[in-house]
Formats: sequence, structure tokens, C-alpha cells
Amino acid sequence: MKFTRDEKRDIILIIISAISLIISFTLSLDYIAAIAVILCGIPIFKECIEGLVTEFDIKADLLVTIAIIASIIIGEVFAAGEIATIMAIGGFLEEYTVSKTQGRIKELVKMSPQFATRIKNGIDEKIPVEEVKIGDILKVLPGESIPTDGKIIAGETSIDQSTLTGESLPVDKQTNDEVYSGTINLYGSFTMQTTKISQESSLQKLIRLVESSSPENAKIVRTADKWATLIVVIAFTAAVLTYLFTFEIIRSVTILVVFCPCALVLATPTAIMAAIGNLTKYGILVKDGESIEELAKVDELVFDKTGTLTYGKPEVIEVISDNPEEMMHLLASLESKSEHPLAKAIVRHYNNDDLSEVESFNMEIGKGVTGYVDGERIIAGNRKLLESENIKIDDEKPQNGEIEIFLARDREILGKVLLADTLRENSKQTIHKLKRLRVKTTLLTGDNEKTANLIAREVKVRNVKANCLPEDKTDYIKDEQILGHKVAMIGDGINDAPSLRKANVGIAMGEIGSDISVEAANIALVNDNIEDIPHLIGISRKTIRTISISIGFALGLNIIAMALAVLGLLNPIEGALIHNIGSVIVIIYSYTLTGYRLSSRDYRKSKKLGMTKSLNKPTT
Repeated sequence: MKFTRDEKRDIILIIISAISLIISFTLSLDYIAAIAVILCGIPIFKECIEGLVTEFDIKADLLVTIAIIASIIIGEVFAAGEIATIMAIGGFLEEYTVSKTQGRIKELVKMSPQFATRIKNGIDEKIPVEEVKIGDILKVLPGESIPTDGKIIAGETSIDQSTLTGESLPVDKQTNDEVYSGTINLYGSFTMQTTKISQESSLQKLIRLVESSSPENAKIVRTADKWATLIVVIAFTAAVLTYLFTFEIIRSVTILVVFCPCALVLATPTAIMAAIGNLTKYGILVKDGESIEELAKVDELVFDKTGTLTYGKPEVIEVISDNPEEMMHLLASLESKSEHPLAKAIVRHYNNDDLSEVESFNMEIGKGVTGYVDGERIIAGNRKLLESENIKIDDEKPQNGEIEIFLARDREILGKVLLADTLRENSKQTIHKLKRLRVKTTLLTGDNEKTANLIAREVKVRNVKANCLPEDKTDYIKDEQILGHKVAMIGDGINDAPSLRKANVGIAMGEIGSDISVEAANIALVNDNIEDIPHLIGISRKTIRTISISIGFALGLNIIAMALAVLGLLNPIEGALIHNIGSVIVIIYSYTLTGYRLSSRDYRKSKKLGMTKSLNKPTT
């Protein structure tokens, strides 16, 4: 656990103050407690004065300041030091748990291409990308980032578009196809004509989305501050009336001391601290306490597909051949010479080092590969490649959008393999649990409708939208928020960063997710286990219930203690002891959250909340 310099300083001051109180109590040296008053009380005085002068804001600090000063006036320095230290602890816990890590926009900026190769008068020239104009002809080599948006005018290639769309597989491109800034040219060289200047490119638009998107939610406000004005009025009124009727200043000061809202201040930060500790054991990192409060209100969870509901990489799901062993041996041997993700998936599926030597290996961009194995010409690729070789294949295409790789030897089809991005084992169970918690589930993906609908049917998500660009996802979330829904978003790629920022709560896949998505999110799943999401929502709701109960207890205790003080049955020391006991009870009750586990009781409580019919309405 790392602390900033200011946090380390606060911890040291609190420790010194606590030691001074222990010495003061043990040796009956009341003046030693003045150390706690100075170290912990002065910052409270300062914040109280600043709030009153600059914002005319009445907070709990005002009542605390009055209680400390009143205790000192009547000679109860220990009580003053005790109050100051307790409040300092509460303030530190709160500041620590609500501090939020800011997203690193500079990481996106680093991805922006800095230079482009422009062809002018038949000569290649390298220029800053800012100088590229609409209509310029650019050359893009293998491995380079595409400088700006445009269309291919010559050449064929495969492009990694995951930066923008989240698609798990490279996209084959040929003449007249559009290409986008920030995406990676994997294989072939090509020339393109720009259609947008760099400042208006897709990547720059993505950067602006991340910068401008922010969750429209309220920050956690100290609970005591919400009640501060009422508490101050009640405490002052009770203290003044008590003095007017009894003329006993001790009773009035005791009222101010017992009404000091220590337990009230501790209710929120201790509960959130305990919840965050619980989630850490599950590999869930929460950046700020505000996310816990917001997540408890969430009624819709938006999923990205690739890398979230699926593993985000292609896998062989079926081998179709009369002699599958021979076919896979030849196919894996040939594909072992390629760096294409599909080739790697085939070799990984074969899982055998017994590969044959390949001669005259050749790659046909966007089509497949050819070569000689044991003296025979082997062709592996898609329908385009086989058609270009005049090899006849059947017209039956995959029903669910799988990728086909055919294998032919000496113009004879030996079979084919089907590849697809595979579903996570626990995706279906996770969706089922979320429905039991009365959380609407939505799938937003950059994939085509056929693939999106297939995944949605498998996991039983009824609300699905395909072909989504980053702005489509943020627009959907914004529209839902306008309708009054609290939306959480879970994703893994850079393209998900704007949506993670726009959602009320952003959840990133921490292990495979990009640094940008993790920084943009409020919560990260370190182990990429989406099955923990129902637990995350369950404990957030439990945390809010715990805070509410603690607040009710603290207010009730303050009222009872005030009544006893009015009757003269408590003195300042006893009053300080009672509200400290209340603080301890609140802390212990909050600590029970560290052992929380999602149970059938949570599903029953969710059921009582009900759910509107509109949340169940399917849309595609």
C-alpha cells in the first residue's frame, strides 16, 4: 500500500496524537493531550474557518471546533484531544478512500502517428502528420500505424483495428476499403488517399472522447456534512436552552461534546474501506469510494464482447475432414511459417512439434498461404484464395460467422477448419446472476450482427447492438442515463475507454485490458474473472445498507446522549467516552463487510426492489 507524502504526514501526526492521549490517560497528565489538540485540532480549525469565510459552508468541522474549544475552556483538555484525534482519523480514511486516479490521456497521444510517408511527384517524402492534407497520397509499410483516415487506392493488407473497434481478428483490406488512423498495418504495403486531416481522424476523435466523457454522478460527500447544519442548530439550541434553564455550563458543554458526530463521520469511510478490502481478496481493485456508492444504484450493465464475454483471441472450434490428423499436420506445418493470429491459433490447436519442413512459402495478403510440404504444393486460405487457384469448393458457408480456412493439396480439398473468438466459460453464469440481481444486461460490440447475435443468444443477453464504434457506445450510455438509468460499463480495449469514462461506473479487465482502459475505469478486474461482477454489485449494495444503518445508529446514540447530558447525567469525559464507543461500534459493524459473500439473501432483496418491464425489452 503506497501513500503520498501528505498521507504519510497525516499518519505520523495521528500516531503521535494517539500516543499523547495514551500517556495523558495513563499518567493522568491532562496537559499532554494538548499535543493531540495542536496536531489534529488545528487542521480542523483551519478547514472550518476556510469553509465559513470562502464558501459560507457549514460543515461538521464547525461543531467539532466548537466542541474542542468548549472542552478546553472548562479544562477538559483530554476530551478535546480525543475528539480532535478521532475526527482526524475519520478525515484521513475518507480522503484516502475517495481519492481518484486520473486517466492517462498521454498514453493515447503516444499512439498517435507522428510522421507519414507522402508520395509527391513520384517521390517518397517523410513529413509530420500535421502537414498531411485531404487528398494526399500516402504509403504505409508493414508494421506501421496508419497516419490518418483514408481509403486504399493500391495494394492489399490485413489491419489490426482493435484500437478503435475492439475486433479480435485482423481485418483484410483491399482497394477502395477505408482505413483509420492509429490502426496497425500488419503485412502488405499499400498506398492510400487521405479523407481527413490528422486532427479530425478517428484516433484523435477517440482521444477527445476520453478527455470529454465523464460520469454524471455526485461525489461522495461526508455524511456528517449533509447533516451538519441540522446538527449545529440542534446542538446549539439544546446547549443554550439547557444553560438558560439550569445555569450549568458543564451540561451545555457536554451537549456539544456528545453531539460531536465522530461515529457519523466514520460511517461512510470505514464501510467503504472494508468493502474495498473485501474486493481486493477477489482480485478487484477499486480506485475510489464513490464507485461503490454509484455501483449500488446501477440497474444496467453494458458489456463489450471481445476480451470480456469472450477470450479475445481466435481458436479452432471445428475440424472438418475425412482424415483430420493428416489435414491438421499439413495445415499446422504450413501455418507455422506465418505470424498471422489465425495461423498461430491453428498451430496452437495442433499442439505438436512434429511439423514437416516447408519450402517456397508464400503469403497472399488477405487470402492465405501456400508452400511445398514433402514435395507437394499445399494451399491454406479462405474462399478468395481457392477461387483464384480455380479450386472448386462448396457453397455452404458457416451459419454463425466463423472464419473458414480451407486446405488443398495438389488442387484437391482435404478439408477445412473453423475458427472463432470463444466464449468465456463463466459468461453465461455471470449474466444469469446479474438478472437475478435485477440488473439489465446489454451487449455493445464492434463485430457484425451475426457474430454479436450468436454470442448474445449463447449467454442469453436480449439487448444487443452490433457494428458499434466508440462514439456509438458512448451515445448509447448517454441515452440510457438521460432516461434515468444508472449504467455500468465493462470492457478491455482502448476503444472502450470513452465508454468506461462516460458510464456511471467503468469496470476494466485488468489482466488483458489496455493501460488506457484501466486508467479510464473506476474498477479493474485484475484476474479478468467476470464471474466476480455479481459479487461486486452485491457488496456495493450491502455497503450502502451498512452505511445507512450506521448513520441511523450514530444519530440515535447522539440524541440519547444529548438527553442524558441535558438531565445532568453525563459530564464531558463521559460524553466523549459514549460517542467514542459509538465510533467503535460503527467501525466493528463496517468491518463485517470484509467477510461478505454474495448469497441467496441478496437475490431476494434485489427481487423486492422490482424492475420495470422496459428493462427486459429486447432490442437489436
